[in-house]
Amino acid sequence: MAPNTLAELYVEELKDLYSAESQILKALPKMIKAATHQDLKTAFETHRQQTEGHVQRLEQIFEELDESPKGKKCHGMEGVIEEGADLIEEEPEPAVLDAGLVSAAQHVEHYEIAGYGSVRTWARQLGFDNQATLLQQTLDEEKKTDSLLTRLAEQSVNADAQSETEVSRRTAGVADAPARPAVSRARSEKRPRPSPGR
Repeated sequence: MAPNTLAELYVEELKDLYSAESQILKALPKMIKAATHQDLKTAFETHRQQTEGHVQRLEQIFEELDESPKGKKCHGMEGVIEEGADLIEEEPEPAVLDAGLVSAAQHVEHYEIAGYGSVRTWARQLGFDNQATLLQQTLDEEKKTDSLLTRLAEQSVNADAQSETEVSRRTAGVADAPARPAVSRARSEKRPRPSPGR
C-alpha cells in the first residue's frame, strides 16, 4: 500500500534502509576477503562492525514506533551490491580489484547517505527528536566511512591500480611488439650537400 502521509513515508524509508543494511552485512565479508590492500580490508571490517550498530539503531526506532522493520526489500541496494559482486567474479588484477571495490563501497555509502539524510530530516519534522539523533549518528558514520574510502583511493589504492596497469601493458608490449629493423647511423644522420661548383 502506497504511503499517504509523511509518517507513513518515513516508516517505508526506514524499512528500505533496514533491508539495505541487512544486505550490506551479508556482502561485506566477501568484500573483506576479496580486498588485498590491508588498509582497505581494515576499513571494510570497521564498516561491518558499524553496520551492526546501524541495524541496532534502526531496530530501536522501529520499537519506539511499534512497527516491524521487515516486509520490504531494498532493490536499489540489491543492484549496487550485485555490481560489486560481479566485479569480484571477473577477477581483475588485485590492485585494480581494490580500486573497483572502493568505488563499489562508495556507491553503497552514497545510497545510504541520501537515505539517512532524508529520514533524519523527516524525523525532525515529525517531532521524533530521539530518533533524529540516532539517525544523525548513523549518517555521520556513513559520511566518515565515505571520506576514509576517498582518502584511501587518493593516497594509495588508485596509484597501485595505475602502476599495476602500466606493468601489465609493458609486459604485453614486450611480448607483442614487432621487431624493428636497425637503422644505420649513416642513414639517420643528415649528410651535408656539396656546395655548387665543387
